[in-house]
This record gives sequence, structure tokens and C-alpha cells, in this order.
Amino acid sequence: MTPQKEDYLKAIMELGGDKQLVNNKQIGQALSVSAASVTEMSAKLLKDGLISHIPYQGVQITEKGQLVANKLIRKHRLWEVFLSEKLDFNWDEVHDEAELLEHVSSDKLIDSLDAYLGFPKYDPHGGVIPDKDGRIEVSDSRPLIELEAGSRFVIREVDDDQEFLAYLLGKGVKLSVPYLLMEVEPYEGPLTFETHDHQSYQISFKAAGKIYVQ
Repeated sequence: MTPQKEDYLKAIMELGGDKQLVNNKQIGQALSVSAASVTEMSAKLLKDGLISHIPYQGVQITEKGQLVANKLIRKHRLWEVFLSEKLDFNWDEVHDEAELLEHVSSDKLIDSLDAYLGFPKYDPHGGVIPDKDGRIEVSDSRPLIELEAGSRFVIREVDDDQEFLAYLLGKGVKLSVPYLLMEVEPYEGPLTFETHDHQSYQISFKAAGKIYVQ
């Protein structure tokens, strides 16, 4: 399995390809590659039985492909935990480093890393870490934009996007902190929420769509 194939499978998985069809444009944007490159790689993954394909609609990852993708996601997220907890990287700095490390890490190394870190369940962005067999728990979080003013919530996961994470870091927004949603301005306006000690935060509607809460 080449690193390039692994990256495509991981991208399809993270785009929801285990539950729905994902089109070439989505994959291309996620990996910053051309449509022609996506078409070429999709043909290889289809031949290997790692994805299924419906013409003019998109691809969906197979059970075989899910296991490969989840094992790579496990490596990636464990390295993110290590970089964050042991080397004090900010959460917007860990992704690119983990991308490099995930492809050169044996299963034995990752199992040892998992034990060393105390078998963490989540990465620094709240993403669930698959187990060593490639199984992953289903999250029951939902987007912040679905809540109404007056709702109490805790942020469980945010999109693993460097620019977005830097935006949240600048705002001071954190995971696992209880918040109260104070106001949702109409016509996709900003959302305002606060902590129990009345520390107030305001984020854009677009940003709220990338935050998942309980």
C-alpha cells in the first residue's frame, strides 16, 4: 500500500465516504490535487477493492478500505496526541507533522506509542482514535449551528484544518469547556456564547458549522 493510496482512502473516509458517496471535486479539494489525479487514483483503488463507484455520482469506501483508512487515521491521531501532550505543539501545528510520521510508523511502534500515551480516546481536536483493529466509535456530537439560543453545550470536536484551528486558538475557544449559547444572529450571522464566569466569545456562522458539540 503506497502512501498516496493511504492518503486518498483517509480523505474519502474523513469526507464521510463510509456512509455516503463522495465526488471527485470533494476529494480533489481535500488533497489539493487535480480532477485527473483523482480519477486515476480512484481507478486503482476500485481495482484493489478499496472503494466502490457509481458513474457521475461518486465513490464510497468499502469495508476493506475502511480498515486501511482507520488504521492510518489511528497513526495520525496518536502522533497528534504525542506532539501536543509531550512536545507542547499547539493544536494547529500537529497535523502536518503527523502526516509525515503516519506513513513511516510500523504497527508495533504505534501500539507502543498508544500504550505510552495511556491509550487516549481522542486526538487534540476531539477526533475519535480508532482501535488497533481499525474499529472506531460513532460520535453523537452535532454541529453548533443546529443549536438555539439558550442551549448549553460542550465542544467535543472541531475540524482538523490548520487555518480554522488557528482562528479558534486566537479566539480562545477550547474543547470540553461548558458554554451557554447567548445569541444566534439571523441570516447566518455570528454566534455568541459564554462560560459560567461570563467570558464571552463570538464566532462566525461558517466557523460554527465546523464545531461539533454535545
